[in-house]
Parts: sequence; C-alpha cells; structure tokens
Amino acid sequence: MEKKTCIAMVPCPGHGHLIPLLEFAKLLLRHHSHDFNVAFLIPTVGPPSPSTIAIINTLPSNIHFTFLPPINIQDLHLQSPHPVPQMILTVRHSLPCLKQELSSLSSRTNLVALVLDFFSLDALHLANEFKISSYIAFSSGAAALYFSLSFPKFDESRIFQIRFSFPRTSDVYTAYLSACKKSPLVDGIIVNTFNHLEPEAIRALQQGKELHTPSPSVYPVGPIVAQPKQKSEVDECVAWLNHQPSKSVLYVCFGSGGTLSQEQVNEIAFGLELSGHKFLWVVRVPSEIPNSGYVIGQTEDPIQYLPPGFVNRTKEQGLVVPSWAPQVEILAHGSTGGFLSHCGWNSTLESIVHGVPMIAWPLFAEQRMNAILLTDELRVAVRPQGDEEDGIVKRDEIAKVVKRIMDHSEEGLEMRKRIQDLSDAAAVALSENGSSTKALSCLAHEFLNKSI
Repeated sequence: MEKKTCIAMVPCPGHGHLIPLLEFAKLLLRHHSHDFNVAFLIPTVGPPSPSTIAIINTLPSNIHFTFLPPINIQDLHLQSPHPVPQMILTVRHSLPCLKQELSSLSSRTNLVALVLDFFSLDALHLANEFKISSYIAFSSGAAALYFSLSFPKFDESRIFQIRFSFPRTSDVYTAYLSACKKSPLVDGIIVNTFNHLEPEAIRALQQGKELHTPSPSVYPVGPIVAQPKQKSEVDECVAWLNHQPSKSVLYVCFGSGGTLSQEQVNEIAFGLELSGHKFLWVVRVPSEIPNSGYVIGQTEDPIQYLPPGFVNRTKEQGLVVPSWAPQVEILAHGSTGGFLSHCGWNSTLESIVHGVPMIAWPLFAEQRMNAILLTDELRVAVRPQGDEEDGIVKRDEIAKVVKRIMDHSEEGLEMRKRIQDLSDAAAVALSENGSSTKALSCLAHEFLNKSI
C-alpha cells in the first residue's frame, strides 16, 4: 500500500503560535486534502490548556497531533521571564523526543517537509537528517519578517534597542538573533499576510531587496484566521452581545497572554466607565511584565483586581470576563464596533477580516511595528498617548480614544470604511483566483514535487 504524503509541523509553545499553524494546516488541506496528511509535534512546558484541547478536538481526521513530553521550566535556567527564550529553549530541550517522533513518522508515511515556527528553528537540522525540505511558518506580517531576515546584517545593538528595547547582552536578544540567523537556511517561508495589506514589504521579500543574503522563497498565503463557531456553540460573551445594539460594543483584549500593571488596569476600568460606551473586557491578573501570561497561564481570579464597585456600577454598560473569550466570534458579531488591541498579528488580521476598527495599544516586540502600520499607513486605528512622566495611559485619554472610534463622527466613519475595504481585499486574496490562493497552490505543488 502506498504511503500517504505527510508534512510535519512543529509550533513553539504559546497559544498565539499554535493557532496560526493549525489554521494554516486546515487551509492547506481544505484545498489539497487528497494530497497530504499533517502531523503536529508540539513542544510543551505543561499540560495543554482546556481551550487548546477544545481546538485540537475539532481538527479534521487528516491532521494528527502529538504533545511532546513537557519540559520542566526550571531546567531552562532563564535569565528573564520573556516568552522568546522560553519558547526557543523549550523546543531545544524537546529535540530528542522530536527526533524520535519524526523517525516514527518517516517509517509510516512519505514524510516530505518539516514546517517550523520562527522560534522552533533549533529543530532545523532534523530536516537535513531526514532528507526533507524545511519551511518557516511565520506568525507575524511581512514587515516583521523583512526586519528579522535583515537583522543580522544591521547594527544589531542600535536597531534592536530601537525596535524591541532590549540590551544586546540579554537572553532575549541572543535568542532572537539566533532565530534570525537560521531563517535564511530554510527552503521557503510561509507568511500570514496578503498583497493588498503589505504590498511593499512583500515585494521586497520576494525580490530579496537589500537583504544582502540568499533569500528563501516567500509565500504570502493569508489572512489565515480561525473561523467563527456555529451559533449552537456560543458562550456567555456571544449571548450577551446578542442583546446589544449594532456596532455598539468595544471589545478589549490584550491577546492570549498580554498583561498590564495594576495602575494601568485601574485606569482602563475608569476610562471605560467614563466613556459611557458599552464594552466587553477580557481581564487578566495584573503584572509589571507585559508578556507574563504567554507561555505559562495564570490561575488567580483577575476580577478581584478591578477597582472596588466597578463590576457592579457597570453591569448595564459592560461585561467583564476572566482571562479568555472567544475572540473570533466576538469580532465577527454585528454588535462589536471597535477593538482595543495589543496589536498582535493574529488579532490584527482577525480585526481586519471582520472589518472592526481598532485602538492600538502595543505591549512589546513587533506589536509596535504593527501599531504603526495600523495607525499611520492603513489609518484604521487610533493610539492613546501615555503620560509623559510614568507612561501610564490615564482614564481621560482612554475615554477620549474610545469616543473617537465608537462615536458616529466623521473620523470614526472614515476608519470603518477603510477597514471594510481591507476586509473586502482580504476576501479577494483568499478567493479561487486570489493572490493568496495562488501562493498556497505554488507551495502545495512544491510539497508534492518533494514526494516524487
């Protein structure tokens, strides 16, 4: 019996990196289900979250998954709690188990390719060992990819500190630089964007413009976002939205693990209340570290950290939910009129696809680049200004930007029109003859050529 052609995919730990890769696999198989099976080999630092398990259980039968044995985070000897070194070191410590799983796959299937997250590139040598092609599934946009490919050739200290605010001696810097240096060694890079969204960055990547190094093939196949669940599967957030007026609710969420200080949480609470607009807020336990919830989840109830009386005072105005909410269903809902976002790339694409203008509130890393794209180039977002002394965005400023995006002003209406145009362009890119569908087809043919 002829072995089925198989593609192995290795995400790094973190919900925001696993989900785009899962959605890419589903998109690939939606168009080429008769050609491939996909096997996910997932490094971990603990048991998968209930939301991850729920998503895994909905996958089609030709997507298989294996959770690699969890790594003890104490064994990573981290200098900082930043997720980048955590993710890279977790993959590195998982390499022996990963090699065993690839060996098993190779014996049972026609294994042709290894698709890695940008922060899983320590596994790149395994593609050579098993004589298969290698690809990066880049979870951010084309501009961030261009920066990453260019980064080792730049004045590393100056550029890195401008963009990411980390010293050259930090473990974050070392981990990021290591991934950047490995990136040009793959056969191709799959990037979750589309031509209309980032035309200049995509063109520069495909032409290898000013990269000063041989560049892999680049496949812009996005926007890849999760599809909303059927109405029968909705939860309390969607049930609440069903009773709100059209475009009346501001959705507030800082990604799958972004966190704010206690003082900033307080100011957001008072700012939302002061704005008078309806809101749906996903609250997390405060932390001075803005990415503290990404790799290891929080267990405390975050509602207790809100200002006294806030939930009761605003019970007719808003809904506060702890830690997690069904974001795609919320953004797709007709009652959602704005999104206060950390500008992570997944959230950015989901907001664009569903035509929801944004309040840009980046926390770290490439989110600042994404915020500039949204506010300055695409003009589909506004950005609040922090206090000059302590950087905290005060309640009056928060109320002001909420009103700018949610009021039926000329500025707000123009933003809605621009983001709806982007949403339409995204649909065209994913249509039968769209640019992203063509790029996906080229990639699939490349996979198949490896199987001959």
